[in-house]
Amino acid sequence: MSSSPEASSTVVVKILDREYQISCPPSEQDALLKSARYLDENMRKIKARGTIHGLEKISVMAALNITHELIQKNHQINTSRHGSAQKIKYLEDKIERALHNARQMEL
Repeated sequence: MSSSPEASSTVVVKILDREYQISCPPSEQDALLKSARYLDENMRKIKARGTIHGLEKISVMAALNITHELIQKNHQINTSRHGSAQKIKYLEDKIERALHNARQMEL
């Protein structure tokens, strides 16, 4: 959560049937609740597999999985941005050539 001058209030989130009180600005409470649900779902999936036991290990695996997803999505975004930048550069060059040719015809 970002730090802001906005007053924080306490939000209760439930993860793997345990409640946690989190201090959070009202404007970020929806995002916090969505994040907690996402984390809870990930942890429940790991727990359901039955191969990892203990809250700490399940938490670490969930954190690793979510971090991996984040890194993959960031890579996809960066790749897409790079591709878009190349397309924009190509179009700019094409426009420049067309304008240059149009100026040449006027002369």
